[in-house]
This record gives sequence, C-alpha cells and structure tokens, in this order.
Amino acid sequence: MASASPDQDVVPEAPALDKDGVRLTVDDAIATVTLTNPAKRNAQNPALWRALAEAGRLLPGSVRVVVLRAEGKSFSAGLDRQAFTPEGFDGEPSFIDLAQGTDAELDAAIAEYQEGFTWWRRSDIVSIAAVQGHAIGAGFQLALACDLRVVTDDVQFAMRETSLGLVPDLTGTHPLVGLVGYARALEICATGRFVHAEEAVSTGLANVAVPTDQLEGAVRDLTSALLAAPRDALIETKALLRSAQDNDYEAQRTAERAAQARRLRDLAGVGE
Repeated sequence: MASASPDQDVVPEAPALDKDGVRLTVDDAIATVTLTNPAKRNAQNPALWRALAEAGRLLPGSVRVVVLRAEGKSFSAGLDRQAFTPEGFDGEPSFIDLAQGTDAELDAAIAEYQEGFTWWRRSDIVSIAAVQGHAIGAGFQLALACDLRVVTDDVQFAMRETSLGLVPDLTGTHPLVGLVGYARALEICATGRFVHAEEAVSTGLANVAVPTDQLEGAVRDLTSALLAAPRDALIETKALLRSAQDNDYEAQRTAERAAQARRLRDLAGVGE
C-alpha cells in the first residue's frame, strides 16, 4: 500500500460495515471491529450479533489479525436490558416469544445469535480483544471469543447470566473453562462476581494489563509481533494449539508430525 507524502492528508479507509453498533474497517492485513454505542456502554442485542457475524463474513483473504475494540469507557455492559421487557426490541421476537416457540425454533434463534461469536478463532486469523472498563455477560463472552485479550487496569469482567436465571450461551463456557479451569469458571459464573485486571492476567483470562492510555499502543505492538511471523507457520501453529485441547498425547504427536511435514514441503517447494 502506497504511503502518503508528509504534505498529504491521509484519507481513512471507508468502513466495510457500519451498522447496528458495529463498524468494520480493513487496512491490508489488519481488520478492526469496533463496538460503536458508547452511550449505552455498548450493550448488545440481536441486531448487533448479526452485524458481528456479517463482519466475519466480510473479511478479505488478506486479513491476518483482527482487533476487536469498543468506543467509550466500557467494552460492553452485556445484554441490553430491553431484552427482558415484554416488548423486547423492535422487529425482534421477545424472550417470551422465543420461549413460546418450538424446540427447533428456539435452538435456531440461539444458534443465529452465536454466529457473531464463533468466527474469531478461525485458524487463518488471530483475533485480539482490546478490553477496557466493564465486560459483562455477553461482553465477557465476546472478549472470550477472541484468541488473545489485552485489557486495561480498570477492566471488570463478570458473567451475570446465572444470577439472572439464564446461562452463558454465546460460546463463552468453552474458552472460560479452558483458560481458568472448571472450578474457577464455575465460581465466576455462579457468583457473578467481578474479575479485575490482576486476577485476569494471573489466571490467563488476559495476556497483559496496561494503563488505559496505553491500550492502543499495546495492541499495536502485539499486532506487529504477530504479523512478523510467516503466515502459514502461524496458521499451522494456531491449529495445533487448538487441537491440543481435545487431543490425547499420541494424537497430538501425530498432528505435529503432519503439520511439520506440510511446512517442510512448502518451504522446500515440494508439492504433495
């Protein structure tokens, strides 16, 4: 990409998507997904979840790193409380309407909501959540959907679904248990308590915590380090580490051999 001369104004790229509280911008190998409703602390609703899913579908093949960020003082306060009112959201079925549907209809509705949370761990990208302030419920689960989390020292994670009589259903339970273990995950979900920056880093929920004014710089440095690695090697490594969660030792040894064989053949220019 050509760079502008010092006396030229740099024209920002037009967003590839900008609707329902979600903005997607792409700059060559880096995509940025931004939650854009700070007045409501980036509270979430089904329209936002569909926009997140659309952002994933719109990523061009050049993208290697996706940064998830949010405007305002809070990353996301979770589900918009309007969801709990009888009328729900305009043009959307209320929770009451969903509960009165068939099992198949209810399952399909929740599966559609989950789509906005599933693509962040694709093997061809690395996703980074830049998290400040509150990340509650659906906000916590959205941060967990990413591969890596850089947080501010004022971050407050909380899983409040259980205290509302619900369960975390936006794909957050699998990464949470994988990061902190079953017992701590159960305690975090059952109590709904806040997890602050120091605990988040020490338990593996966050990779690093920084002062608020250093968040963008820390994410930028991490992004640069990720882009420095050869893409195909990073894709294979990410896939290996993901499979290690489910494979036994022998299966993982086999997976490592197969991945390394692909890399060696590729580097040697030998076709399979």
